[in-house]
Amino acid sequence: MTGRSRCRNVGARVRRLCLETGFTLLAIGLALFIAGLLLWLSGVDPLAYYGFIVRKGLLAPAGWQASLTRMGPLLLIAASLMVAFSAGLWNLGGDGQFMPGAVMASAIAPALLSRGVPLWIKLALALLAGAIGGMLWGLLPAILKIWRNINEIITSLMMSFLGVSLANVLVKLLLADPATTVPQTRNLPWEQRLPMLFGGQVSSGLLLGLLAVLLVHGMINHTALGLRMRVLGANPRAARHAGLPVGALTLAVFALSAALAGLAGAVEIIAIQGNVRADWNPAYSLVIVPLVFLAQFNGFGSLALVFVFSVLSIGSESAARRIGVPNHFTLLTVALLLIVPGLTRLAVARLRQALRQRTVSNTTTVA
Repeated sequence: MTGRSRCRNVGARVRRLCLETGFTLLAIGLALFIAGLLLWLSGVDPLAYYGFIVRKGLLAPAGWQASLTRMGPLLLIAASLMVAFSAGLWNLGGDGQFMPGAVMASAIAPALLSRGVPLWIKLALALLAGAIGGMLWGLLPAILKIWRNINEIITSLMMSFLGVSLANVLVKLLLADPATTVPQTRNLPWEQRLPMLFGGQVSSGLLLGLLAVLLVHGMINHTALGLRMRVLGANPRAARHAGLPVGALTLAVFALSAALAGLAGAVEIIAIQGNVRADWNPAYSLVIVPLVFLAQFNGFGSLALVFVFSVLSIGSESAARRIGVPNHFTLLTVALLLIVPGLTRLAVARLRQALRQRTVSNTTTVA
């Protein structure tokens, strides 16, 4: 490849990146505008609402530290979804893999603490236990997909329901802390959790999330395994005819995706919550799905959108108390972030098709 062709390729990539970035920003702006319009129709000043979110979720020291801390498990879930979706596998059971991971970590960490295990070994084993718990819970949908070609959307969602229910049963019966009247696992003291960054209130779980997203992005786009995953996602039949081990790939993708979701649960416990309470389920996974789709499975786009969502969620919690806007309004905003880009892309595709047909028609008429 000559230097000139390399420059053309780089220029094309830059233009494509600029177009995608501009489109994403436009979609976010339209979604926020529609959400603001709904607030205005409800009698709430949208500028005051968004301003409050920015102040409490981004500008206030406690707010931006809370936003960055929340990003840790969310980024791990985003990495989990990137792995599955890039291979064309719909792992929608992230919440069911998150909860076993959280319960495993909440059971292992205090038990190791009472036995005098060094802190870094205890935290590493708790993280590993969470990843294994999530991975084991995600294997059945993969096995059913390989064995009987059963749709993984159905099986992963069913396993998600069962995983959350199993976690609640374990918390209430087997792992309940006898020292409390409220059903919950033993609490992990602050000093025994993941360390804070730079002496502040930002958990080092953020670094784990950043590392996971960047590694997954690099794996998908720059490794042979990532190429096989993308071929599998583009056309499973072609992947099988090309000699790729579709069954082994499916199992590996589900195992890695579920392990990352379980690791997110472990980080949530040993970095933020400290224990698992009965009937607790933050339901992060299905909320992150539209963000990963909006980023088109790109790691850097996922980082940016997860940051925006973290600021929105932290700020909206304060807005729910001060302004009276329900905290669930954030979920409506996320839904708009998924719907608006889809409709916009459809409109652009229809417009391009109409212009192309018009050009062909004019050329035929002139001829």
